[in-house]
Amino acid sequence: MQYIAKVRRYHEMTYNRCGRSGIKLPAISFGLWNNFGCEDAIANQRRMLMKAFDLGITHFDLANNYGPPPGIAERNFGRILKETFSAYRDEMIISTKAGYRMWDGPYGDWGSRKYLISSLDQSLQRMGLDYVDIFYHHRPDPETPLEETMAALDHIVRQGKALYVGISNYNAEQTKQAVKILEQQKTPFIIHQAAYSMLDRSIESGLTDVLEEHGVGCIAYVPLAQGLLTNKYLNGIPKDSRAAKEYIPFLNSKDISSDVLQKIKRLNDLALSRGQSLAQMALAWVLQEKTVVSALIGASRVSQIEENVKALQNLTFTEEELKVIDDVLI
Repeated sequence: MQYIAKVRRYHEMTYNRCGRSGIKLPAISFGLWNNFGCEDAIANQRRMLMKAFDLGITHFDLANNYGPPPGIAERNFGRILKETFSAYRDEMIISTKAGYRMWDGPYGDWGSRKYLISSLDQSLQRMGLDYVDIFYHHRPDPETPLEETMAALDHIVRQGKALYVGISNYNAEQTKQAVKILEQQKTPFIIHQAAYSMLDRSIESGLTDVLEEHGVGCIAYVPLAQGLLTNKYLNGIPKDSRAAKEYIPFLNSKDISSDVLQKIKRLNDLALSRGQSLAQMALAWVLQEKTVVSALIGASRVSQIEENVKALQNLTFTEEELKVIDDVLI
């Protein structure tokens, strides 16, 4: 059944221009990384996507390997898009990526022209789309010449299979080299997806300078440090949390040390003094970085999306608050 989106869905969301491009992204984007797999109910996935769209979130971020198992997030998204959202396709920015292992053999990983073009063809088939709005190379390939990888991105745009391209997980020097090639090709390179949160500020050591100089926007993934910058872990590890799921290798109980917990609790006290949850403050903090146009959230239920979007109600920090954050973290 097709749903009818809320009429006022664009009234409360903030939209930021992505670099020097003509595209504006919602300040909060929705990623389908770990909660759109086989173990997650399709009905809940549908509810989350509808709520996100009703709140003005127009950007939905995927990758070929999202699930688990790999590929299932794109397949589920495509199913929901066809059954529920097809009337709103032109109001959405849909992105996907390739760069991690997807199939056996030498052509199913990294950054060759063969892999990137084949992978996007598979992604489009899974989602039932003719094109994506943004296609990313998911990680730098140490063996494939960068010129080949960037030429593949350019070819994909010229084929009409993506409107814009981006990169992810490239450091400052790698990004500088990629920018040079893409500018020479006149490829519409508009965005870099990088890990950024109060607990991971590595992009501030050169990458943001490169992006600002060349007019490329940044979208911050894991802005809540995979849930650490929420109230979820203040009193232990819940059974339904990401850290408790054995099939997710990126966060586990070893990451939640007593030192980290003390920092989180101090940050939580500051957030409460601002009238925000810790998650809301963490998202607001990420968005104060001038190159960051959007914070990419994940969710396992509708209430998390609603809470996160409310971060936009208070995006300003006093100098004293910023000092407190730095004192806690640095």
